[in-house]
Amino acid sequence: MYKFAFYGKGGIGKSTTVSNFSVALAEMGYTVMQIGCDPKADSTINLRHGKAKATVLDCLREMNQDLSLDQVVTQGYKGVYIVEAGGPTPGLGCAGRGIIAAMELLMDKKAYEIYRPDVVLFDVLGDVVCGGFSMPIREGYADQVFILTSGEAMAIHAAKNIGLAVDTFQKRGYATLGGLIVNQRNVKNEQERIQQLCQDMDCTVLGQLAFDPLVPEADEKHQTVLEAYPKSEAAQRYRNLAKALIAQGEDRG
Repeated sequence: MYKFAFYGKGGIGKSTTVSNFSVALAEMGYTVMQIGCDPKADSTINLRHGKAKATVLDCLREMNQDLSLDQVVTQGYKGVYIVEAGGPTPGLGCAGRGIIAAMELLMDKKAYEIYRPDVVLFDVLGDVVCGGFSMPIREGYADQVFILTSGEAMAIHAAKNIGLAVDTFQKRGYATLGGLIVNQRNVKNEQERIQQLCQDMDCTVLGQLAFDPLVPEADEKHQTVLEAYPKSEAAQRYRNLAKALIAQGEDRG
């Protein structure tokens, strides 16, 4: 089982990217589970065409110990298993609690043994790497971390912070840094900035996603690019990167 976590500055396009990876991997014949680790519960929205999704935290509040897996693990487009951790009422409680609850529930209920995913993708909120948001990389849930970034200053700053956290946990035997995924924003000297970032972090770029207007257009439809525009260059870029993810996982193994 390949277990990948995706981090990056808020708004860098993690959920869009991860959802397209999920579909690409499903097209390749893999059984995929995508776990949204954001209290907004919007990671899998394009896999469910904008329909409402019960979160783990909401279900726990309503059902407590009687909660069953099929109440929180559902299937979206291309049969991808989807989970949304959820969070507290805005302004109240700890946002990381939903992630902790989701991780513990999936383990306690033996979700991985029951659904038998070949690939698990964790889509983690922004650049927060403390508390519950660091669980995918500090508790052994994920094997590799990929950081989404661009050449923008704040995205690079967030990438460095995340890289420091991954390095800390890696020394304790947890997830390693698989590399960077560049979501190009066509800012000045973007490639030079990315090259410098790789040198500073001692890592490599797994792949780059060129800016393409079809991506936000697909988002507007609550669809992945692979569903909305399956023959487009944008869709092929996601497919190529999904293959690179698997190759990276095989190399690590």
